Amino acid sequence: MKLLKLVPDDTNIKFLKWRIPFFVVSIVLIAASWGLVMTKGLNYGVDFAGGLEVRATFTQSTEAPVAQLRTDIEDLGYGTPVVQRFGEDNQVSIRIRLPDEVSSDKDAAQAAANAVVEQLQENYPDFRLDGNDNVSGKVSGEFRSDAIFALALAMLGVAFYIWIRFEWQFGVGGLFALFHDVSLTLGMFSLFQLEFSLQIIAAILAIIGYSLNDTIVVYDRIRENLKKYRKMPLPELLDLSVNETLARTVMTSLTLLVALIPLLLFGPASLFGLTAAITLGIFVGTYSSIYMAAPLLVWMGVNSNSFVPQESVADRQEKKLRGEV
Repeated sequence: MKLLKLVPDDTNIKFLKWRIPFFVVSIVLIAASWGLVMTKGLNYGVDFAGGLEVRATFTQSTEAPVAQLRTDIEDLGYGTPVVQRFGEDNQVSIRIRLPDEVSSDKDAAQAAANAVVEQLQENYPDFRLDGNDNVSGKVSGEFRSDAIFALALAMLGVAFYIWIRFEWQFGVGGLFALFHDVSLTLGMFSLFQLEFSLQIIAAILAIIGYSLNDTIVVYDRIRENLKKYRKMPLPELLDLSVNETLARTVMTSLTLLVALIPLLLFGPASLFGLTAAITLGIFVGTYSSIYMAAPLLVWMGVNSNSFVPQESVADRQEKKLRGEV
C-alpha cells in the first residue's frame, strides 16, 4: 500500500525568491498592528482593567437588550459600562470600571456587584446570571505588569537559547520572528476588539513556544546543510533546508488545526479568544519561520564558514613546525 504524502519528496519551492516583498509586507503588518494597539487599544478584560464583570443570558429573548442594559446600569452611578454580546445574541458580558475607592474595598466591590445583579434581575425576568468576577485596580495593574514581564522574558530567553545553540545571527532572526508573531496577534485583538485577558497571555506564550519549535527545526537543518554544501549559494541552501523540513511543518500545523478549528467554530464563547489566538499563531508562526527567520540570515552575513571552527594562531604555528604550511 502506497503511503499518502502531503509534501512530495522532490518538493522544491523557491521560498527565498520572494523574501523581499514578503518581508516588506510583514514590516507593514507589524507597524499596522502596533498602530492599532496605540490608537484603538486593547479590549482589556477584568483581569487587566479591574472592576466588575457580569456574564448573563436572557433566556426568553432572541437578542439581549444591549442599549437598555447600558442605560439601566448607568443609573446605578458606577459610570458607563461596556456591554457586549458574548457568544449567542442573547448572551452579554457587562464590564464596569468601578471607582478606586470602591474597587479597593472588597466589601464595597461585592456590594456593587450585588446591586448590579439585583437591578438586572428586577428589570428583566428572563435574566440568568452566568458569571460574576470582581478584580481590584491594584491587582489588575499587577496582572498587566507580570504579563508584560512574562512575554518579554520568554522572548529574550528564546533568543538567548538560539544564540547559544547556533550563532548570534540565528538568535536575532528567532527573536524578530517571535516579535512578528506577537505583534500580529495583538493587532488582531485590537482590530476586532476581542477581550484581552490572562487566557490570551497564555495563548501568546503557546504561540512563542510553537514558533520557536518550528524555527529551531528549520535552523537545525540549515546548520547541517551549511556543513554539507560548502559551495552552495546561501539563498539556495535556505530553500533546500525549508523544503526538507516542509513535510514536518505541514503535518504539525494540520494536526493542530484539526483540533483547533472545531473548537473555534463550535466551542464555548469563553474559549473563543484563546482558540482564535492560537489558530492565528499557527499560521503566523509557520510563515515567520520561513519568511522572517530564514531570510534574515542572508542579510546578516551567514555563510558556509559560519560553523567551521576557525584556526587559531597556535594551530598555525604547530602546522609550520610540522612543515604542513
